[in-house]
Amino acid sequence: MINEVKIEQLITTEEQMEELSELLIQVVDDGASVGFLPPLDLLDAMTYWEDVLNPGVILFVAKRNNRIIGSIQLHLCAKQNGIHRAEIAKLMTHPSYRRNGIGRLLMKAAEERAVEEERSLLVLDTREGDPSTHLYTSLGFISAGKIPNYAKSATGELHATIFYYKTI
Repeated sequence: MINEVKIEQLITTEEQMEELSELLIQVVDDGASVGFLPPLDLLDAMTYWEDVLNPGVILFVAKRNNRIIGSIQLHLCAKQNGIHRAEIAKLMTHPSYRRNGIGRLLMKAAEERAVEEERSLLVLDTREGDPSTHLYTSLGFISAGKIPNYAKSATGELHATIFYYKTI
């Protein structure tokens, strides 16, 4: 199945708004900690995607049979003292396609682009205990520490987030 997945960069979200919004809703409803709480309204999801792209954000999507099944963002730091770094953000894989290497493909695309952009440091954060931590550590990311009570879940529980970095 992984050889049927294509990674593409999107320059605009307009034509894929419906698919991107559905992806976001699905991952949030499945419990992903990507800044939203379930149930996520379609209008809120669309509003998010309308505003996501700017000159410092590179958006990649994973497609299978020409349908979006995953996405990742690379945020390029524009500060003078940070032009060597970028942040990985909002890695999402549709729940029906998880554990098939799609997240790994998206991470690889983001890292390759970071190298092209002459970035030497990648950073990211994720909720403590999420399955994605295994992916990040397997790709060479190193835990830099955690902040307790960082993100609220749908139940109102507060969770720690772990910050990771990777020199590339």
